[in-house]
Amino acid sequence: MPPRPRQPLSLTTEQARRIWLRAQRLDSREPFGAGPAAARAAIEQLGYVQIDTINVIERCHHHILYARIPAYRRADLAHLQSVEKSVFEYWTHALSYVPTRDIRYFLPEMKAHREEPKRWSAVGAREETRKLLRRIRKDGALTIRDIEEELIEKAHLWASKKPSKGLLERAFYDGELAIAARAGMVKTYELFDRHFQWEKKPTPASERQITAYKLDRALRAQGLVSLDSACHLDAPSKKAVAELIAAHVRRKELVPVAVEGAGKTQHWAMPASLETPEAPEETLIHILSPFDPLMIQRKRAKLFFDYAHVFEAYLPKEKRTYGYFGLPVLAGDRIVAVLDLKTDRAAGRLLMQQWTWLDGQETPALKAAIEEELQRFERFQLGRDEAEPEPLSVITKMSA
Repeated sequence: MPPRPRQPLSLTTEQARRIWLRAQRLDSREPFGAGPAAARAAIEQLGYVQIDTINVIERCHHHILYARIPAYRRADLAHLQSVEKSVFEYWTHALSYVPTRDIRYFLPEMKAHREEPKRWSAVGAREETRKLLRRIRKDGALTIRDIEEELIEKAHLWASKKPSKGLLERAFYDGELAIAARAGMVKTYELFDRHFQWEKKPTPASERQITAYKLDRALRAQGLVSLDSACHLDAPSKKAVAELIAAHVRRKELVPVAVEGAGKTQHWAMPASLETPEAPEETLIHILSPFDPLMIQRKRAKLFFDYAHVFEAYLPKEKRTYGYFGLPVLAGDRIVAVLDLKTDRAAGRLLMQQWTWLDGQETPALKAAIEEELQRFERFQLGRDEAEPEPLSVITKMSA
């Protein structure tokens, strides 16, 4: 007779939410310390940090790190990428910073790109890429700005007028070039092996090892996972991950969890992760990027926080609820408001476009705590010294 299935452990949404916040390191003010080592530890904990081109507020890779490292400086990430080389850029669910210790799990994907020429047929003949690689091998790393060529019409808004941009991206995804440095969104490309200067190049991971890596990464960064959350925007991995989860459950290495309100969606966690943390103080405020790992999985955010996160920049103005670039505000373990902010860098101001309180969340004490965090956030946005006594435009505008 087969063994009876193990009954899932029941968790309230509040308990599940606190476990997730602990895994995301958003339940304390300074979980990683300061400096490049803190940025490296944060990326290793999260598994990856998404890169995005939108610059209304600080680019999301810096913003995500700042939310967990109050003393974060943009130079910390540059140090990791270009000096330590302890992080690298590659595709996860989006272009991201990933710990270099995990690079072996991405080498098979690079090989798959190289062996699928049709994927890149639109960017030119393979010989054109080889010519570009020979130039870099001879003359050193370069950016797209170093390449002089006849410009073409853009195919779409995010395209480049330079044909070589596609060649550089092709060689990057093929694992022939690495992004050795980044200034804003301008990338410096270097030969992959020359950038890392391997004593011994890592061995590519097997398919089974990659599956284990994806599950382990999700468990570390999420505390408890569903199949959808572990395979975010990676449907082809679901079958293998589900089989691995079942094997872990049989060995009692994972515990099935039924989260309040999740219906038939099952979750799992490591036994050591199931001790529910204390609720963070409500005065612990985090102004989150709309691309923060806590927000990008919208169904999960709705289940755990009862907050329907929508990125409204691409909606017509009349259809927006929270504004063009709404930033969720996490107070303790609740999403309490959404702030539509814009940085006016020329004038040195952080502008408040719209402040939206979520139902029943507004209190004078909470408003004061958010305003205090906004002052710190503005100093980060504009690169001001912590002790600078200038009046802050965002607070003035809010009070008007």
